[in-house]
Amino acid sequence: MVVSPNLKRRSMTVLIAVGAGLIVAVVLIRFLENRLIFFPPRFPEGFDPLPQSYGLPPEEVWISAADGIRLNAWFFPVPDSPKVLLCFHGNAENIGFGLSRTKVLSRLGVNIFAIDYRGYGKSEGSPDEPGVYRDGEAAYRYLVEVRGFEPQNIVLYGQSLGGAVAIDLASRRTCGGLIVESTFTSIREMARRVLRIPLFEYAVKSRFDSATKIAAVRAPILVIHGTRDEVIPFSMGRRLFEAAPEPKQFFTVEGAGHDDVFIVGGEDYLKRMKSLIEATPPAMADTAAAKPGGIIIQPGEAKLP
Repeated sequence: MVVSPNLKRRSMTVLIAVGAGLIVAVVLIRFLENRLIFFPPRFPEGFDPLPQSYGLPPEEVWISAADGIRLNAWFFPVPDSPKVLLCFHGNAENIGFGLSRTKVLSRLGVNIFAIDYRGYGKSEGSPDEPGVYRDGEAAYRYLVEVRGFEPQNIVLYGQSLGGAVAIDLASRRTCGGLIVESTFTSIREMARRVLRIPLFEYAVKSRFDSATKIAAVRAPILVIHGTRDEVIPFSMGRRLFEAAPEPKQFFTVEGAGHDDVFIVGGEDYLKRMKSLIEATPPAMADTAAAKPGGIIIQPGEAKLP
């Protein structure tokens, strides 16, 4: 069959237009990517009521990430405990919004350190993937270098987006355990689920490849997921668990959605977490919780390798 020159030209025009449209779409997604991924509530949103209303008198702490961004955090001391739970909150939360969860976690009887990523709460800057990883690293350094906690006494806990931050940190640093709750396998899988446009997940620059990174964790792991999670499907939590090395546990919270796992899970939720925290005997350390807070670590002061 002979194809007319006019038809060829029209076909080429259509192909060029489609190609140009795809390029524009990719550029637009890249440009807006962080706004599509992160939803940071800024102070004072989320900070009413204050921690004292929950019976939680914290020490307000300011630390600096490696790139100089100042981060706001709360330290909830338990002087008799050598262990600390380093908490990373979800995407649309800040440490103020997370107080109801922190109140439940305080029943574990360990110190708690909750940090706001850059751009969240009172923290400076704007969030992106490398940035929130630096924020996690800064929180870890603060606990080791300023508070004097032994790395084996630091248990990392992350909910949703916070799980990706916790997994990244645990894959690179020594810790006493890793707890991830309602967490995704990778941002590409999430993009595929949300956008539902073939191959468009590859237009996203961010990776948050937790399913790959979790394999490098050398500490007890607890993965928690609700069966009715409307944001991150239960099956994704299972795949994350399957990618994790031993020793590991998976805790299914029947009927829980994305943000109410700590409520629906009840006493079993706390028992599972306490079991993991106690799985690693406490290392000998200074009286960490008694050390003064509010110290700023400046960039370049890290003593860790």
